[in-house]
Amino acid sequence: MRNKEIPTFTSVFEQEVYEGLTAFPKHLSSKYFYDEVGDKLFQDIMAMPEYYLTNCEFDIFEAHKEVIAQHFIKDGSPFSLFELGAGDGKKTKVLLNQLVNSNADFDFRPIDISQNVLDQLENSIKKEIPEVIINTLQGTYFETLRDIGKANGKRKVILFLGSNIGNLLHPMAIEFLKNMRDSIGDGDLIFMGFDQKKHPQVILDAYNDKTGITEAFNKNILTRINKEMGANFNLDNFLHWEVYDPETGTAKSFLVSKEKQEITIESLDLMVRLKRWETIHTEISQKYDDDVVEWLAEKSGLSVVTSFSDNEENYKNYIFKK
Repeated sequence: MRNKEIPTFTSVFEQEVYEGLTAFPKHLSSKYFYDEVGDKLFQDIMAMPEYYLTNCEFDIFEAHKEVIAQHFIKDGSPFSLFELGAGDGKKTKVLLNQLVNSNADFDFRPIDISQNVLDQLENSIKKEIPEVIINTLQGTYFETLRDIGKANGKRKVILFLGSNIGNLLHPMAIEFLKNMRDSIGDGDLIFMGFDQKKHPQVILDAYNDKTGITEAFNKNILTRINKEMGANFNLDNFLHWEVYDPETGTAKSFLVSKEKQEITIESLDLMVRLKRWETIHTEISQKYDDDVVEWLAEKSGLSVVTSFSDNEENYKNYIFKK
């Protein structure tokens, strides 16, 4: 196995795995947790009592759906409702039903990296809310933001739920928000979820449940590398570890090597050497308060229109305009 010559990559997944596992410290992107197995594991995570984010956002939608829908409808002109990282659409369906009941003139364009998730969502929407015109888009956020910018001349409302913005450290979040700003016009809106700072133990429990679902979700990236690149990771040799810094509001997930080991990845012609207790960083989950969100908006050329919170203010949805 050679490590000196960079191989020819057949996918971005291969390239990013190579770059991440030959870096120091090692890292892998959380976007590769997701395949058919990963999609199901994440749905299980969202149903966990410890994973408060889903219920908080759902409660916000139920409590404020009429007001939120009126912000989207505005003057009654047609609009396209885009959703980045659409997932199973449980929360979004609350808004879709409200928009239908309000006779809004809109179409729904969910975006996800997983075609499997999009197919399931499209089938459920057609069955449960057949009045909704749905056009799915498969791809990453950055790819599809370019497409949104060239959309069909309708007004645009972009949903980015689940505090997925938290997967980006502040400099990357600002770049991402600038891309969003550039993809919308003066009359368009961005509706985005931000998980709020709170008791550190509540946050740790949400990302390190005792049943091991989050651990399996993180380790699914190793399973994917084994399956898709001919690697021989032994998942039992890794410890899933979560840390949270209440000062910065940053939660981080790691896979920690429990022993000295060598892993071969056939398609990359690569041998990965791990020392005992060496880490592979897999995910960050940033937490926020109003001051941080206002600062991110200002740096990105956006302004906050309004926000909605659950009763305990554990979670907030903000509406931004250009």
